[in-house]
Amino acid sequence: MMMMMMMPNECHKWLTLFAAVALLANIGSTLAANPPDADQKGPVFLKEPTNRIDFSNSTGAEIECKASGNPMPEIIWVRSDGTAVGDVPGLRQISSDGKLVFPPFRAEDYRQEVHAQVYACLARNQFGSIISRDVHVRAVVAQYYEADVNKEHVIRGNSAVIKCLIPSFVADFVEVVSWHTDQEENYFPGTEYDGKYLVLPSGELHIREVGPEDGYKSYQCRTKHRLTGETRLSATKGRLVITEPVASVGPRLLSGNDIKVVQYASERTITLLCPAQSYPVPLFRWYKFIEGTTRKQAVVLNDRVKQVSGTLIIKDAVVEDSGKYLCVVNNSVGGESVETVLTVTAPLSAKIDPPTQTIDFGRPAVFTCQYTGNPIKTVSWMKDGKAIGHSDPVLRIESVKKEDKGMYQCFVRNDQESAEASAELKLGGRFDPPVIRQAFQEETMEPGPSVFLKCVAGGNPTPEISWELDGKKIANNDRYQVGQYVTVNGDVVSYLNITSVHANDGGLYKCIAKSKVGVAEHSAKLNVYGLPYIRQMEKKAIVAGETLMVTCPVAGYPIDSIVWERDNRPLPINRKQKVFPNGTLIIENVERNSDQATYTCVAKNQEGYSARGSLEVQVMVSPKIAPFDFGEEPLNYGEPASVQCTILGGDLPMNVTWLLNNATIDSYHDISFSRIGKRINVLSIESVAAHHAGLYSCHAQNKAGLTAHSARLIVNVPPRWILEPTDKAFAQGSDAKVECKADGFPKPQVTWKKAVGDTPGEYKDLKKSDNIRVEEGTLHIDNIQKTNEGYYLCEAINGIGSGLSAVIMVSVQAPPEFTEKLRNQTARRGEPAVLQCEAKGEKPIGILWNMNNMRLDPKNDNRYTIREEILSAGVMSSLSIKRTERSDSALFTCVATNAFGSDDASINMIVQEVPEMPYALKVLDKSGRSVQLSWAQPYDGNSPLIRYIIEFKRSRASWDEIDRVMVPGHTTEAQVQKLSPATTYNIRIVAENEIGSSQSSEAVTIITAEEAPSGKPQNIKVDPVNQTTLRVMWKPPPRSDWNGEILGYYVGYKLSNTNSSYIFETINFITEEGKEHSLELNNLRVYTQYSVVIQAFNKIGAGPLSDEEKQFTAEGTPSQPPSDTACTTLTSQTIRVSWVSPPLESANGVIKTYKVVYAPSDEWYDETKRHYKKTASSDTVLHGLKKYTNYTMQVLATTAGGDGVRSVPIHCQTEPDVPEAPTDVKALVMGNAAILVSWRPPAQPNGIITQYTVYSKAEGAETETKTQKVPHYQMSFEATELEKNKPYEFWVTASTTIGEGQQSKSIVAMPSDQVPAKIASFDDTFTATYKEDAKMPCQAVGAPQPEITWKIKGVDFSANDRMRLLPDGSLLIKSVNRQDAGDYTCHAENSIAKDSITHKLIVLAPPQSPQVTLSATTTDTLTVRLKPHEGDTAPLHGYTLHYKPEFGEWETAEVSVESQKYNIENLLCGSRYQVYATGFNNIGAGEASDILNTRTKGQKPKLPEKPRFIEVSSNSVSLHFKAWKDGGCPMSHFVVESKKRDQLEWNQISNNVKPDNNYVVLDLEPATWYNLRITAHNSAGFTVAEYDFATLTVTGGTIAPLDDGTGHGNVHARIPLPAWMPEWLDLNFMVPLIATVVVVAVGICVVCVALSRRRADDLRGGQKDVYYDVVYNQTMGPGATLDKRRPDLRDELGYIAPPNRKLPPVPGSNYNTCDRIKRGRGSGLRSNHSTWDPRRNPNLYEELKAPPVPMHGIGNHYGHAHGTPECHYRHPGMEDEICPYATFHLLGFREEMDPTKAMNFQTFPHQNGHTPVPGHAGTMLPPGHPGHVHSRSGSQSMPRANRYQRKNSQGGQSSIYTPAPEYDDPANCAEEDQYRRYTRVNSQGGSLYSGPGPEYDDPANCAPEEDQYGSQYGGPYGQPYDHYGSRGSMGRRSIGSARNPGNGSPEPPPPPPRNHDMSNSSFNDSKESNEISEAECDRDHGPRGNYGAVKRSPQPKDQRTTEEMRKLIERNEAGPKQLQLQQANGAGFTAYDTMAV
Repeated sequence: MMMMMMMPNECHKWLTLFAAVALLANIGSTLAANPPDADQKGPVFLKEPTNRIDFSNSTGAEIECKASGNPMPEIIWVRSDGTAVGDVPGLRQISSDGKLVFPPFRAEDYRQEVHAQVYACLARNQFGSIISRDVHVRAVVAQYYEADVNKEHVIRGNSAVIKCLIPSFVADFVEVVSWHTDQEENYFPGTEYDGKYLVLPSGELHIREVGPEDGYKSYQCRTKHRLTGETRLSATKGRLVITEPVASVGPRLLSGNDIKVVQYASERTITLLCPAQSYPVPLFRWYKFIEGTTRKQAVVLNDRVKQVSGTLIIKDAVVEDSGKYLCVVNNSVGGESVETVLTVTAPLSAKIDPPTQTIDFGRPAVFTCQYTGNPIKTVSWMKDGKAIGHSDPVLRIESVKKEDKGMYQCFVRNDQESAEASAELKLGGRFDPPVIRQAFQEETMEPGPSVFLKCVAGGNPTPEISWELDGKKIANNDRYQVGQYVTVNGDVVSYLNITSVHANDGGLYKCIAKSKVGVAEHSAKLNVYGLPYIRQMEKKAIVAGETLMVTCPVAGYPIDSIVWERDNRPLPINRKQKVFPNGTLIIENVERNSDQATYTCVAKNQEGYSARGSLEVQVMVSPKIAPFDFGEEPLNYGEPASVQCTILGGDLPMNVTWLLNNATIDSYHDISFSRIGKRINVLSIESVAAHHAGLYSCHAQNKAGLTAHSARLIVNVPPRWILEPTDKAFAQGSDAKVECKADGFPKPQVTWKKAVGDTPGEYKDLKKSDNIRVEEGTLHIDNIQKTNEGYYLCEAINGIGSGLSAVIMVSVQAPPEFTEKLRNQTARRGEPAVLQCEAKGEKPIGILWNMNNMRLDPKNDNRYTIREEILSAGVMSSLSIKRTERSDSALFTCVATNAFGSDDASINMIVQEVPEMPYALKVLDKSGRSVQLSWAQPYDGNSPLIRYIIEFKRSRASWDEIDRVMVPGHTTEAQVQKLSPATTYNIRIVAENEIGSSQSSEAVTIITAEEAPSGKPQNIKVDPVNQTTLRVMWKPPPRSDWNGEILGYYVGYKLSNTNSSYIFETINFITEEGKEHSLELNNLRVYTQYSVVIQAFNKIGAGPLSDEEKQFTAEGTPSQPPSDTACTTLTSQTIRVSWVSPPLESANGVIKTYKVVYAPSDEWYDETKRHYKKTASSDTVLHGLKKYTNYTMQVLATTAGGDGVRSVPIHCQTEPDVPEAPTDVKALVMGNAAILVSWRPPAQPNGIITQYTVYSKAEGAETETKTQKVPHYQMSFEATELEKNKPYEFWVTASTTIGEGQQSKSIVAMPSDQVPAKIASFDDTFTATYKEDAKMPCQAVGAPQPEITWKIKGVDFSANDRMRLLPDGSLLIKSVNRQDAGDYTCHAENSIAKDSITHKLIVLAPPQSPQVTLSATTTDTLTVRLKPHEGDTAPLHGYTLHYKPEFGEWETAEVSVESQKYNIENLLCGSRYQVYATGFNNIGAGEASDILNTRTKGQKPKLPEKPRFIEVSSNSVSLHFKAWKDGGCPMSHFVVESKKRDQLEWNQISNNVKPDNNYVVLDLEPATWYNLRITAHNSAGFTVAEYDFATLTVTGGTIAPLDDGTGHGNVHARIPLPAWMPEWLDLNFMVPLIATVVVVAVGICVVCVALSRRRADDLRGGQKDVYYDVVYNQTMGPGATLDKRRPDLRDELGYIAPPNRKLPPVPGSNYNTCDRIKRGRGSGLRSNHSTWDPRRNPNLYEELKAPPVPMHGIGNHYGHAHGTPECHYRHPGMEDEICPYATFHLLGFREEMDPTKAMNFQTFPHQNGHTPVPGHAGTMLPPGHPGHVHSRSGSQSMPRANRYQRKNSQGGQSSIYTPAPEYDDPANCAEEDQYRRYTRVNSQGGSLYSGPGPEYDDPANCAPEEDQYGSQYGGPYGQPYDHYGSRGSMGRRSIGSARNPGNGSPEPPPPPPRNHDMSNSSFNDSKESNEISEAECDRDHGPRGNYGAVKRSPQPKDQRTTEEMRKLIERNEAGPKQLQLQQANGAGFTAYDTMAV
């Protein structure tokens, strides 16, 4: 059953394998066509990281890893355990190019798992993976450390070693760089080892032969951190403690006798210490043990190996220096020794051979790892980044399989480093393992029929298929037939036929496809109904210890159960046995005793039928061998050896054999074998020899298996020659090689030495050099020379025996050789000379002499003689000259020849004499104190000129009194110094060589020049003048130091105690003798110390600086107020004020006192009411204050310079107190028993009055005083029940919470029947606030009741809406205004008497509008003058100044009431500004002043001269932008556009050309006319210039100008007309003209309708006439206001688009959108605005500026005026422009409107109608302004409306800048611009400024808010701005709005302008560019309108008919005169932009 369960999985597995193989086969076929070797390969490292990366946390590190391969490998960083490395933010990153980056980090961020980790770089592609060597990363956190030097004890005369102790945590990174003593002695590491002090390479200081003087010094070491570069001295100083020897002392090792182990890198200098002391001083000897032995040799000292006292120093260490060293120390008392094990490491490297190999299937592959370095601990192999457990240098794959392909790596490692090499194994041939393509399935059937089982398999090579039933192979018989065949496609089809199947045939059938490439199999069950049946099972033999697995071969179906039994017991009976339901039995770890038995399988079905089958299991035991060896120590040559192989267990019979090195042992090995019993075999050797060494193996084999054990026999064999060296002779210059080979065990070390001298005996090591080396015992001498000749010793030693040595002679057969090839020889003229040549080489040698390459024969000249002398090494030849002549200065050559070659040597003979006289002495340069001379070099007499002697004297002196200057002989220029300025000198020169001196040259005369003064100015004084000025005074330097005439002085000054440079000022020299100079230094800092220096100068230069004079400027006032001001109320009349001094740096002097400014808060605004108190302390108490009063206080600091800045006001209230007495009291008779007492409140209530107390007392009597409490608000009291005609005395007191105050004066009254009219109220002054109610009391008594009347300012009062008399006689005034102020008199009269009182009413109102006038302007400031309104009575506290650029936001500034002028700074250059002011007092802000319209200075860019700007070539034009003038405002950028002259579309070349650059327009066609349009931008606006130019021809010539018959070179062709039609009937002219007439008619109708509605009610209750004037007549001035909330406006103004709707472009329109630019330029239809210049000549460059063409005298080319309701204007080339006040239907929307539902649009007047220059739609021109020719129709956005919210109180109206919705969402760019179109109502209370914005469809082009009035368009839009800014063509001031019910933001979006045609224009056209630049598009959301207004023209006589105007245009007569007339009259409307449809 289990097998059945496993079958589907097996099937699935094989099917998957089949699919994979099929895929591989497909890939293989592809690769066969394209061999992988061609270009595909596995990864190989190009740049592998190093083993160690140490870095400081302050620097970080980058580890680079690069690999190549195809495809390019992926780089992955992994840890040592193979896990991938990821980013750790801030600590570890993996860059995109594969670098592992460790950024700098803080010490606290150190993480061990990141910064102390072993990493590796893994490179992989589809062909395999490789891993780099281990990368040990170690981050070092900068830690403070200290090095220490301790005391060292030493016996005098011994050597001392002082150590620099470095803490262990930095020891790896810190090295000793020097040692220092306190006597300033410094010692550094070096190569000299002979001195007393030596810094050892390991950092110790070695001191030889220590004496007492060494104990007086202290020693410090200086260390250096190799990562940070930091150096530091040791923290402690060490000393030597020197002990005087008393008696003999044996050597004592300071470091003990322990073996020391040290390790150094190769090629470094190594130090082996042997620190020992004794007395007498010991002797040190060093030995080195021979490797593998206990023998030692003395260390040979030479140039490389030195011994300093007991220290052994090995320079340039090599791996061979590794080994065990012994230091032996002896003196006369005893000896000691210490061992040191030295390991010299060499960098590891590895290489695999071959690096790539391609192996066929089944063939062996071998990789050999070749490595170098020391030590090598391990060798390991990896495949594709995974270890394969192989550690030998050779990796052998016996039979290559498919899975063996990939990348193999060999790693060599030691404790310090690792190295790797990689190689690739590729597969050759075809590798297609067998695959079962089709197979039989499990089947259940009845007995009887035949069965056909089929298997189809494929593969390459073709597999063989075999069949099995229950594990037994099926052979053909009478019932089973197996057959197979191969199909055409190479598959094998195999089948199994079973004839007449029985129940016994059931079971597990398996087909197996097998080839040498692999095996594939398939199995399935065949179930045949029948009784259980078990096939016979064969005996099963199994080796003990293995696992038995057997399946019961059951047939029959169905089977209910299968069980196993043993001895009739069902299994399992122990833990080792497992039985499975499908009949499988498993027994683990089989043993003979327990498991060898017969097992029975029992199969049953449900009916109870069963079958049984038996299986006999035999357990075999394999041999077991006892371990053996030959002993621990190696055997010596000739000793006997034996070993015994004992078989401890295993079945017999058994075969035992011996192998040596895995090979059978032959008889010649002299080895005997013996056998003791059946289980013991002995191997014995009588006498071991070298060939006996090796690995011996005992192999025991029986039926169960083979067992082996091995032991190695090591034989020590003394060296013996394999190749003994012999004498050799070599030709000079050849590469010599002498072999010397020996073997033995251990392997002998072969060394070569060379004899010292010419005889054998003493030998020394060969010096390591480039041409001498020893490799594997062979001596190589490259390019052998005679110096290499001599005796050589080859020595082979391995520690066994005395070793071998051989002495040979190496001789060099040399041709003649001169050791000196060329030399100079000198002789004095006239003296004898001898020339010698010595040639070395094999004799005989012949020598000949040549002179200047000519054979020298002594016979021809008896002055020459030749001699020869035979030497041991060669021949010496001598040439003698008796008497030398100048002609003997020649090249003598001696030529030597022998049998082996020839050589020559030359002697340059130089005959010497005294030099000739120098000549051509000249003065090159001169100064005041030196002169530069030059001369020509004379003949030097063949002896180098040693020197020249320059002799000089003053002209009046003799040559006996001379000075000399020595000059080297190799120069011909010199400087004579230490001369005096302005002095005459004579100079001559003499030449000198070794022979003698020449004659003197001719003398020259010179006069020295002036030079800069050499003295300093004297008597310098610096005094302060004021806070910012110092006066400097000085006198000239001494006269002798002038060095010329002093011209003036440089006075330099700077802040003291700073490193800044001096600022110098120049002062002219005062010629008066002794006169003092002075200079005032201005604009200095207050109370600051300055340093002053002075230097005098003359025409040569400046003299020395004087000494610094320092001085402070006068004290200034503190620039910051005292801080932390605070006040505390102490009593009702005292307040404590405290503060903290201002910062010292802001004091600007010495603070002497502080001033406290204080006043009652309600009088604070009045400076005259303020009090001042001075104090020196930081607090004070203010006395004598008003009680219960709020005080305002400020504190300021005072210096000698004056008062400083005041602190922020603080407020405190004094405590309440008892009140003063009521100021007045009246007692009025009310009757015979009543008196009315009234009183006025106290002048100083000193608190809140809580009540009044009225005291009454009958006069004269001793009656008690009565009191009556009265509430605080009641000012009268009626005393009743009094006695008639009796006098009463009354007085009153007031009370606060503190208590009762003083009593008022007493007043006496007497009740009476007669009650005269009296007024109880008092004369008083009332203060009322503007717009509030006021009540003036008049309480009267009298009988009869008095009549009360009022007079106001002397006029009888009559009641009205605002004033009325109250029943109690009081006068009530509602909503007080300014006019109500004055005197109010109340009269009370009855028949008895009359009385009156007079009140004064003061009205407190906000200030009236102040006067604002312009005082001055600059490019970025405005200065305004402020005056209060003359009618203001209330005190003014200050002003608020409001200002804004024309299209910017309002800004405010507070101005004090004392300031008459205010400077507004940081404004835009050349921009219009609006300024107004409001006053404020304690009531509030007052009315606004008139708006002041002004502008800062600066203009738009100015046009350059044409030739300076444009430079033309044949295919390009250069533009020199420096030629433009900026008009006073810096340029921001240029926009460049061009087109061919006959084209209409402009092409934008660049929209952001920077100024000050040249720009080249490329790719133009030669000999072609072009138009060029340049737009120059600055903050004042922009200027557009157009030019015509023609490119040159290819040859550089010019072309003729084009002429269209007008003489202007216009290339625009007219539409041809029939001859009978007049020329003016051109369609291009007539069609727009007719359209215009129609438009005019419609416009008139609209005006009529508007007038008919004019009588409608004005909902605002405002000035109706003004309002209608705004809307319809458009003659509004600054006083008009439009309320957009009127519901009836919508009806008047026509169609309003929904708020959120974007209008689509009108078909065929020239649609101005930003996104049109992005989509592609030039997509719009053509539209041309012509430009024309009557003065223009048809030049190559044409600047297209144009005066306008007026129409009827009221319009112009672009600006339109309206003198009549008709349309009297047009543009040339724009005849279809729509008239003002015309209403049109807009059709063609995307909704395809029904024409019956078309919405109406009404246009509005043009703004520029009044101006005679080409003005802009939407801008107003100042009169006479030279406007520009270009205008663009379109729509213009306004700035965000909600920026301009401000109140205006003029005329009771509000000017509102209406906010627009949805402005904060940048995605709503288009909608935002639509909302922007209605932006503000004029602050003058009148005109509505409401303008549409452009339909920008591109939301990305919403400019940032702050840049909406940026550098490009933030300028003066009052001027006509040109063509880019002119998109505001629809009613920027139009009232074209109905209200939007939701938000009050009307939304009439205009359609784009319709195109117009210009084809009949006779002017030079420039197409209007609708493509705005990207720069503008992104910024230009600012408005372009100006808000001025002018009156309507009163001169209709100036108007002309359309026909007249047309004729004038054609004759060019309308222009200048008409324009001037227009300008003079200032005619026109307030121009509104039109909307072109």
